[in-house]
Formats: sequence, C-alpha cells, structure tokens
Amino acid sequence: MTSAQTAVSARSSSARQPWRGIMVATALPLRDDLSVDYDAYAAHVRWLIDNGCDGVVPNGSLGEYQTLTDEERSRVVQVAVEAAGDGDRVMPGVAAYGSAESRRWAEQAAEAGAGSVLLLPPNAYRADEAAVRAHYAEVARAELPVVAYNNPYDTKVDLTPALLAQLHRDGSIVAVKEFSGDVRRAYEIAELAPELDLLIGADDVLLELALAGAVGWVAGYPNALPAASVSLYRAAVAGDLESALPLYKSLHPLLRWDSKTEFVQAIKLSMDIAGRPGGPVRPPRAALAGDQESAVRAATEKALAEGLR
Repeated sequence: MTSAQTAVSARSSSARQPWRGIMVATALPLRDDLSVDYDAYAAHVRWLIDNGCDGVVPNGSLGEYQTLTDEERSRVVQVAVEAAGDGDRVMPGVAAYGSAESRRWAEQAAEAGAGSVLLLPPNAYRADEAAVRAHYAEVARAELPVVAYNNPYDTKVDLTPALLAQLHRDGSIVAVKEFSGDVRRAYEIAELAPELDLLIGADDVLLELALAGAVGWVAGYPNALPAASVSLYRAAVAGDLESALPLYKSLHPLLRWDSKTEFVQAIKLSMDIAGRPGGPVRPPRAALAGDQESAVRAATEKALAEGLR
C-alpha cells in the first residue's frame, strides 16, 4: 500500500467520517449578469447548516462547475469552508477531464481545509477498469478521503459494485455517491465491500437507499426545502416508515427533478419560489419554460402550502 493509500485508509477507519450525513450539493447563486454572488452563497451555506444539514458539496454539477473559471471554482471552495465554520462540513467536487487536474483540485480543497472530495470517473472518454483505477489512485495522492461518484448516464463509465469494491481495496475511495437509480446495487455493494460507505446520490431514491443501509445523502432539494428534507432523511435512515413515507410521497414530485436533465434549473426555480437565492443559470443551460416551469412551480407551491420548508 502506498503512503497516500495508507493515509486515506487511516482517515476512513477513524472516528471522523465527514462525508456522512446530509451533504447538500449546493446550487450557486448568480447575479443577473451571471457573475457569482459569493456573499449570497456564503449566506446560503450557513442557512443550510442552521437548518440541520450536515455539510455542503460545492462545485458539483448543481453548482455549475463546468461553467466556472479556475478562479471562481477555487474561491467557491474557500467561501464554503469559511461559511461552514468547519472544513469537515465541506466536500468539494473535483471532477475534471484529466486525472492530474482532478488531483490539483483535490490539493486545492485540502489547502482550503475541506474534509473530503467527490470525484467522478474519467469523463473525457469511456475509460476501462485499469484507467478508472489509475484515475482514482492519482487523486487519492492528494491525501483527502475520496468519495466516488457513480453517474453512468453523464460519464458513460459505470462504477459497478465489483469495480467499487476494487477501488476500495486499492485504498482509493472511502464511499460512493450512487446515482445509477438501481437500488439493488446497494445490497451487492454491501456484500462485496462492507466497509465502503453508501451515499444516496439521487433524491428520488432516498427512501429506498436509506432502508438499504445508506449512511449519507448527497442532496439536491434541501437547497430549497432543507427542514423537510432533513426530517425525511432522519426518519428514513432510522427506519421510521410511519413518518418517512407520507413525507416522501409529498416531496417526490420535486425530488424526481434531481434525476432529470433540467435538475439545476428546477432546483434553482424552487429556491426562488421558496425565497432563497437561486437566480439564473449559465449557458448552455436556459431557464425552464412552458410545462416544465409550470410543473416545478406547482409542486413547489404545493409543498410550501403544506408547510414543508
């Protein structure tokens, strides 16, 4: 085992596991001119934590990281760490086309004081198992715990349970954000890699994965409705179906937007309706219109009318 792998293994076996709990993949407030509103972002991070969320994930897809300059991306992490008041509450996304670039972003996260990082597999091309293992090993050299992000729809690379188990044996990852939507994988992951933490990666399978043993949620809709989302998650992981199921049914018309192509626009619109600083999106995304806008607006207004905040 390399020194980096030893460091990651030591962190994962310690009492501090900052990737657990509700880690909100934060939307990034933009002004009308599409510049980043860092003050609004800092306030949003503090508001999420004050409302019971455990931490934040800046520079994910919901944070529109692909459209940020290097300076913006770096500053977002710094703002998140400062606003959270504890770097362990911050798990920056470090996805990039090159493994070396992802490692540099992981090193920047470490320098800023973050407690862990979230990493997609290579997404510049359809990587094979050897390339995926090399990619994660390279980023693990930054000596921060790495949470793998399985999103086979966008990356065209599927982190199967067997491959995740191998990455964990390599000492490259401590957990996985599972976004495939196949809840059956939770049980196979637990069988093949019982010490690998499973994190809910899609809002609309929260209950199913919580009951299957997930210990965290990389979440989207708490950006708009944190208190209700916290109540749902806590009840779900406790196996309290009497409390969780009605709440899940009430929120599901919104939660399912997290798995749609337009999830950034949908969540930002819900934030705006709920009085939070969502704001516009950067191109090539465009604001929702027509039936999509009407559906998100109606579902958000219904949730708010029911007292879900």
